[in-house]
Amino acid sequence: MKYSQTKKLLQHIWENKRGGRIVNILEVNDLNVYYGVIHAIKNISFHIKRGEIVSLIGANGAGKTSTLHAISGLIPIKSGEISLNGENTTNTVAHKLVSKGMAHVPEGRRIFTELTVLENLEMGAFIRNDQAEIRKDMEHMFSLFPRLAERKRQLAGTMSGGEQQMLAMARALMSNPSLLLLDEPSMGLAPLLVQEIFEIIKKINKEDNVTISLVEQNANMALSIADRGYVLETGSIILEGTGKELLTNSEIKRAYLGG
Repeated sequence: MKYSQTKKLLQHIWENKRGGRIVNILEVNDLNVYYGVIHAIKNISFHIKRGEIVSLIGANGAGKTSTLHAISGLIPIKSGEISLNGENTTNTVAHKLVSKGMAHVPEGRRIFTELTVLENLEMGAFIRNDQAEIRKDMEHMFSLFPRLAERKRQLAGTMSGGEQQMLAMARALMSNPSLLLLDEPSMGLAPLLVQEIFEIIKKINKEDNVTISLVEQNANMALSIADRGYVLETGSIILEGTGKELLTNSEIKRAYLGG
Protein backbone atom coordinates (compact mmCIF):
# COMPACT_ATOMS: atom_id res chain seq x y z
CA MET A 1 0.00 0.00 0.00
CA LYS A 2 1.35 3.42 -0.94
CA TYR A 3 2.07 6.02 1.76
CA SER A 4 -0.74 8.28 0.53
CA GLN A 5 -3.22 5.37 0.69
CA THR A 6 -2.07 4.41 4.19
CA LYS A 7 -2.36 8.00 5.38
CA LYS A 8 -5.87 8.27 3.90
CA LEU A 9 -6.95 4.99 5.56
CA LEU A 10 -5.58 6.02 8.97
CA GLN A 11 -7.28 9.39 8.71
CA HIS A 12 -10.57 7.68 7.86
CA ILE A 13 -10.26 5.35 10.89
CA TRP A 14 -9.46 8.30 13.17
CA GLU A 15 -12.41 10.32 11.87
CA ASN A 16 -14.79 7.39 12.25
CA LYS A 17 -13.81 6.86 15.90
CA ARG A 18 -13.80 10.50 16.89
CA GLY A 19 -13.99 10.86 20.66
CA GLY A 20 -14.27 7.08 21.06
CA ARG A 21 -17.67 7.05 19.34
CA ILE A 22 -18.37 5.40 16.01
CA VAL A 23 -19.31 8.21 13.60
CA ASN A 24 -20.18 6.03 10.59
CA ILE A 25 -23.13 3.77 11.31
CA LEU A 26 -22.49 1.92 8.05
CA GLU A 27 -19.32 1.34 6.06
CA VAL A 28 -19.13 -0.52 2.76
CA ASN A 29 -15.64 -1.17 1.39
CA ASP A 30 -14.72 -2.65 -2.01
CA LEU A 31 -18.02 -4.50 -2.35
CA ASN A 32 -18.42 -6.99 -5.21
CA VAL A 33 -21.59 -8.94 -5.97
CA TYR A 34 -22.14 -11.48 -8.74
CA TYR A 35 -25.25 -13.17 -10.09
CA GLY A 36 -23.66 -16.19 -11.74
CA VAL A 37 -21.18 -14.72 -14.20
CA ILE A 38 -22.79 -11.27 -14.12
CA HIS A 39 -20.76 -8.74 -12.11
CA ALA A 40 -23.64 -6.72 -10.63
CA ILE A 41 -21.79 -4.60 -8.02
CA LYS A 42 -18.26 -3.54 -8.94
CA ASN A 43 -15.91 -2.70 -6.10
CA ILE A 44 -18.04 0.05 -4.55
CA SER A 45 -17.22 1.85 -1.29
CA PHE A 46 -19.36 4.31 0.64
CA HIS A 47 -20.35 5.23 4.18
CA ILE A 48 -23.31 6.60 6.08
CA LYS A 49 -22.79 8.78 9.14
CA ARG A 50 -25.04 8.43 12.16
CA GLY A 51 -28.13 10.64 11.78
CA GLU A 52 -27.88 11.10 8.02
CA ILE A 53 -30.26 10.46 5.16
CA VAL A 54 -28.16 9.10 2.30
CA SER A 55 -29.77 8.47 -1.10
CA LEU A 56 -28.59 6.01 -3.74
CA ILE A 57 -29.88 6.99 -7.15
CA GLY A 58 -29.48 5.55 -10.62
CA ALA A 59 -31.36 4.05 -13.54
CA ASN A 60 -33.00 0.63 -13.58
CA GLY A 61 -30.33 -2.06 -13.36
CA ALA A 62 -27.71 0.29 -11.88
CA GLY A 63 -27.28 -1.93 -8.80
CA LYS A 64 -29.19 0.06 -6.18
CA THR A 65 -31.39 -2.77 -4.92
CA SER A 66 -28.55 -5.30 -5.11
CA THR A 67 -26.47 -2.99 -2.89
CA LEU A 68 -29.21 -2.89 -0.24
CA HIS A 69 -29.70 -6.66 -0.49
CA ALA A 70 -25.98 -7.22 0.08
CA ILE A 71 -25.93 -4.86 3.07
CA SER A 72 -28.95 -6.53 4.68
CA GLY A 73 -27.72 -10.09 4.12
CA LEU A 74 -30.29 -11.10 1.51
CA ILE A 75 -27.67 -12.01 -1.09
CA PRO A 76 -24.08 -13.23 -0.64
CA ILE A 77 -21.17 -10.99 -1.57
CA LYS A 78 -18.14 -12.17 -3.52
CA SER A 79 -15.65 -9.86 -1.80
CA GLY A 80 -15.46 -6.69 0.23
CA GLU A 81 -16.45 -5.71 3.76
CA ILE A 82 -19.59 -4.32 5.38
CA SER A 83 -19.55 -2.85 8.90
CA LEU A 84 -22.55 -1.83 11.01
CA ASN A 85 -21.86 0.29 14.11
CA GLY A 86 -18.18 -0.62 13.85
CA GLU A 87 -18.84 -4.38 13.73
CA ASN A 88 -17.96 -6.46 10.68
CA THR A 89 -21.30 -7.82 9.39
CA THR A 90 -20.10 -9.11 6.01
CA ASN A 91 -22.38 -12.00 4.92
CA THR A 92 -24.24 -11.97 8.24
CA VAL A 93 -27.66 -13.54 7.70
CA ALA A 94 -30.56 -11.12 7.48
CA HIS A 95 -32.45 -12.02 10.67
CA LYS A 96 -29.33 -11.53 12.79
CA LEU A 97 -28.83 -8.03 11.39
CA VAL A 98 -32.25 -7.01 12.73
CA SER A 99 -31.04 -7.64 16.29
CA LYS A 100 -27.94 -5.55 15.50
CA GLY A 101 -30.07 -2.50 14.64
CA MET A 102 -30.79 -2.77 10.90
CA ALA A 103 -34.22 -2.88 9.28
CA HIS A 104 -35.02 -3.18 5.57
CA VAL A 105 -38.21 -2.10 3.80
CA PRO A 106 -37.93 -3.94 0.49
CA GLU A 107 -39.15 -2.88 -2.92
CA GLY A 108 -42.76 -3.98 -3.32
CA ARG A 109 -43.47 -3.64 0.44
CA ARG A 110 -43.71 -7.42 1.18
CA ILE A 111 -46.23 -7.04 3.98
CA PHE A 112 -48.14 -10.03 5.36
CA THR A 113 -51.33 -9.61 3.33
CA GLU A 114 -53.36 -12.21 5.26
CA LEU A 115 -52.60 -10.59 8.62
CA THR A 116 -54.17 -7.46 10.06
CA VAL A 117 -52.33 -4.16 10.41
CA LEU A 118 -51.90 -4.83 14.12
CA GLU A 119 -50.54 -8.33 13.52
CA ASN A 120 -48.06 -7.00 10.94
CA LEU A 121 -46.74 -4.52 13.49
CA GLU A 122 -46.46 -7.25 16.11
CA MET A 123 -44.41 -9.30 13.62
CA GLY A 124 -42.08 -6.32 13.23
CA ALA A 125 -41.26 -6.54 16.95
CA PHE A 126 -40.54 -10.29 16.89
CA ILE A 127 -36.98 -9.90 18.24
CA ARG A 128 -38.14 -7.86 21.24
CA ASN A 129 -39.58 -8.92 24.59
CA ASP A 130 -39.96 -5.51 26.27
CA GLN A 131 -43.75 -5.57 26.17
CA ALA A 132 -44.31 -2.13 27.73
CA GLU A 133 -41.96 -0.49 25.21
CA ILE A 134 -43.53 -2.44 22.35
CA ARG A 135 -46.98 -1.07 23.29
CA LYS A 136 -45.51 2.43 23.50
CA ASP A 137 -43.86 2.08 20.08
CA MET A 138 -47.10 0.71 18.62
CA GLU A 139 -48.91 3.87 19.73
CA HIS A 140 -46.09 5.94 18.27
CA MET A 141 -46.53 4.18 14.92
CA PHE A 142 -50.23 5.02 14.99
CA SER A 143 -49.42 8.68 15.66
CA LEU A 144 -46.81 8.68 12.88
CA PHE A 145 -49.17 6.90 10.46
CA PRO A 146 -52.75 7.89 11.48
CA ARG A 147 -54.26 5.88 8.61
CA LEU A 148 -52.92 2.70 10.18
CA ALA A 149 -54.65 3.53 13.46
CA GLU A 150 -57.95 3.77 11.57
CA ARG A 151 -57.34 0.35 9.98
CA LYS A 152 -55.60 -1.60 12.74
CA ARG A 153 -58.06 -4.54 12.49
CA GLN A 154 -58.14 -4.53 8.68
CA LEU A 155 -56.40 -7.21 6.61
CA ALA A 156 -53.25 -5.63 5.20
CA GLY A 157 -53.85 -7.02 1.70
CA THR A 158 -57.09 -5.04 1.36
CA MET A 159 -55.44 -1.65 1.86
CA SER A 160 -54.28 0.79 -0.82
CA GLY A 161 -50.70 0.87 -2.10
CA GLY A 162 -49.89 3.97 -0.09
CA GLU A 163 -51.30 2.48 3.11
CA GLN A 164 -49.34 -0.73 2.53
CA GLN A 165 -46.15 1.30 2.12
CA MET A 166 -46.85 3.06 5.41
CA LEU A 167 -47.42 -0.32 7.06
CA ALA A 168 -44.16 -1.73 5.66
CA MET A 169 -42.26 1.24 7.10
CA ALA A 170 -44.04 1.04 10.46
CA ARG A 171 -43.43 -2.71 10.69
CA ALA A 172 -39.69 -2.16 10.12
CA LEU A 173 -39.60 0.59 12.74
CA MET A 174 -41.14 -1.76 15.32
CA SER A 175 -37.78 -3.54 15.50
CA ASN A 176 -36.37 -0.27 16.89
CA PRO A 177 -33.61 0.10 14.28
CA SER A 178 -30.71 2.54 14.29
CA LEU A 179 -30.41 2.15 10.48
CA LEU A 180 -33.41 1.90 8.15
CA LEU A 181 -32.96 0.79 4.52
CA LEU A 182 -35.76 1.96 2.22
CA ASP A 183 -36.03 0.52 -1.28
CA GLU A 184 -38.21 2.49 -3.72
CA PRO A 185 -40.79 3.76 -1.16
CA SER A 186 -42.53 5.93 -3.78
CA MET A 187 -43.00 3.17 -6.37
CA GLY A 188 -46.52 3.10 -7.82
CA LEU A 189 -47.84 5.87 -5.57
CA ALA A 190 -49.78 8.99 -6.55
CA PRO A 191 -47.81 12.28 -6.30
CA LEU A 192 -49.67 13.45 -3.18
CA LEU A 193 -48.91 10.19 -1.40
CA VAL A 194 -45.28 10.38 -2.48
CA GLN A 195 -45.02 13.79 -0.83
CA GLU A 196 -46.62 12.43 2.34
CA ILE A 197 -44.28 9.40 2.47
CA PHE A 198 -41.20 11.61 2.08
CA GLU A 199 -42.39 13.97 4.83
CA ILE A 200 -42.71 10.95 7.12
CA ILE A 201 -39.21 9.78 6.16
CA LYS A 202 -37.81 13.18 7.19
CA LYS A 203 -39.75 13.01 10.46
CA ILE A 204 -38.44 9.50 11.25
CA ASN A 205 -34.92 10.76 10.67
CA LYS A 206 -35.10 14.04 12.58
CA GLU A 207 -37.49 13.21 15.44
CA ASP A 208 -36.84 9.50 15.98
CA ASN A 209 -33.09 9.73 15.27
CA VAL A 210 -33.13 6.90 12.73
CA THR A 211 -30.36 6.94 10.12
CA ILE A 212 -31.74 6.24 6.65
CA SER A 213 -30.35 4.76 3.45
CA LEU A 214 -32.78 5.49 0.64
CA VAL A 215 -32.86 3.84 -2.79
CA GLU A 216 -35.16 5.72 -5.11
CA GLN A 217 -35.76 6.28 -8.82
CA ASN A 218 -37.49 9.57 -8.04
CA ALA A 219 -34.11 11.28 -7.89
CA ASN A 220 -35.52 14.75 -7.33
CA MET A 221 -37.40 13.74 -4.17
CA ALA A 222 -34.59 11.49 -2.94
CA LEU A 223 -31.92 14.18 -3.23
CA SER A 224 -34.16 16.96 -1.89
CA ILE A 225 -34.30 15.28 1.55
CA ALA A 226 -30.80 13.74 1.51
CA ASP A 227 -27.79 14.97 3.43
CA ARG A 228 -25.62 13.18 0.87
CA GLY A 229 -26.08 10.99 -2.17
CA TYR A 230 -24.30 8.49 -4.40
CA VAL A 231 -25.00 7.91 -8.09
CA LEU A 232 -24.76 4.32 -9.33
CA GLU A 233 -24.31 3.33 -12.96
CA THR A 234 -23.93 -0.30 -14.12
CA GLY A 235 -22.78 -1.42 -10.69
CA SER A 236 -20.28 1.37 -9.99
CA ILE A 237 -20.45 4.62 -8.04
CA ILE A 238 -19.76 7.37 -10.56
CA LEU A 239 -20.53 10.43 -8.45
CA GLU A 240 -21.09 11.48 -4.85
CA GLY A 241 -21.89 14.72 -3.07
CA THR A 242 -24.38 16.47 -0.84
CA GLY A 243 -28.01 16.33 -1.84
CA LYS A 244 -27.88 19.98 -2.90
CA GLU A 245 -24.72 19.49 -4.95
CA LEU A 246 -26.18 16.57 -6.86
CA LEU A 247 -29.50 18.36 -7.43
CA THR A 248 -27.68 21.21 -9.17
CA ASN A 249 -25.18 19.03 -11.06
CA SER A 250 -25.77 19.45 -14.80
CA GLU A 251 -25.01 15.80 -15.61
CA ILE A 252 -27.45 14.57 -12.95
CA LYS A 253 -30.08 17.01 -14.16
CA ARG A 254 -29.82 15.69 -17.71
CA ALA A 255 -29.74 12.02 -16.76
CA TYR A 256 -32.19 11.79 -13.86
CA LEU A 257 -34.05 15.06 -13.29
CA GLY A 258 -35.33 15.81 -16.78
CA GLY A 259 -33.19 18.95 -16.99
